[in-house]
Amino acid sequence: MFVDLHNRSDADQIDSRASFDIIRYANCWEDADILREALDPGPGDRVLSIASAGDNALELLSTGAEVVAVDLSRPQLACVDLRAAAFLNLDYPEVLAFLGLRPSASRRSTYRGLRDDLSTPSIEYWDAHTDLVDEGVIFGGKFENYFALFRRRVLPFIHSRKTIRKILEKRSAEERRQFYDTTWDTRRWRILFRIFFSRRVMGWLGRDPEFFRYVEGPVSREIYGRTEYALTELATHDNPYLTFILRGNFHDALPPYLQPEKYESIRDGLQRLTLCRGSIDDATRHWEADGFDAYNLSDLFEYLDEDTTREIYAALLDAARPGARLATWNMMVPRCGYDFFPERLNHLEELSTRLHRRDRAFFYGDFIVEEVRS
Repeated sequence: MFVDLHNRSDADQIDSRASFDIIRYANCWEDADILREALDPGPGDRVLSIASAGDNALELLSTGAEVVAVDLSRPQLACVDLRAAAFLNLDYPEVLAFLGLRPSASRRSTYRGLRDDLSTPSIEYWDAHTDLVDEGVIFGGKFENYFALFRRRVLPFIHSRKTIRKILEKRSAEERRQFYDTTWDTRRWRILFRIFFSRRVMGWLGRDPEFFRYVEGPVSREIYGRTEYALTELATHDNPYLTFILRGNFHDALPPYLQPEKYESIRDGLQRLTLCRGSIDDATRHWEADGFDAYNLSDLFEYLDEDTTREIYAALLDAARPGARLATWNMMVPRCGYDFFPERLNHLEELSTRLHRRDRAFFYGDFIVEEVRS
């Protein structure tokens, strides 16, 4: 089902400051494993989720919950819609091939077979962007193109293919640290990394300059430190985000929603998926009478001022059922609902810290899990 609620009234309108007519993210760059544990949804629960490319919305659907995937961007919703149609009509190997994880010479003809199960806005988008279908839709975002530029134009000046393969090998924590210190963390790596992942270059080529409006301090230094953590403290061999960045595809490090054991539960749950174009507070007001048990808020508040953040949290809490959980990523801007509504929310600090330490999508400075007081 597709619902269009786009009617923003916020003072800080991100959709008037940044473009939402392109695919920014062809994949969800947030770790669904920690999201699932944070929200702990199950059959009978209703989850409101930022749509992005759909990876995490489909992962949440696999729990048996009902999922409303909301986004301001029609192209992002088209990504979710196309993934859902693929799961509905294709077998598991065909899903991997169609999305781009495995070779295929027939993606356009496969797409034609999926059109009847897409919403009209999605058909209009994909009919106008069949080149993205041909390539494989997991490669079609601005953020993915940014990483491709890094992998093709920058990384070869730093490390050989052999070294890149080795950083992704299965190793102990001690072995990862030794390899990083002796082989990977060269002077050239540090210099080129900090240039390419600077606020200016990332805003120009990767995200949007407006997404850094409320960021203070050096961006590249923070991301450098988090990348070091991911390459040393976390396992690298099965990290889908590192693998995609360094090798250009997920290969065998599949994101959670594409793991084979999830296929049937996602396919069986597609009737519980609703796509909604609008802001997250539009959606909470629309479904306020029914209520929500969980919220995947992505890094939404990274782009908004404190007054707008407070207004959105108020709408979320008004539509929240007792005990509802909220999960939020902070990249560079600290945002936490508990700071605004301590009388209505518990900040689950121990759980937040434990999950953030495991977060394989390593760009984020914090992961916040909160619970509505009952």
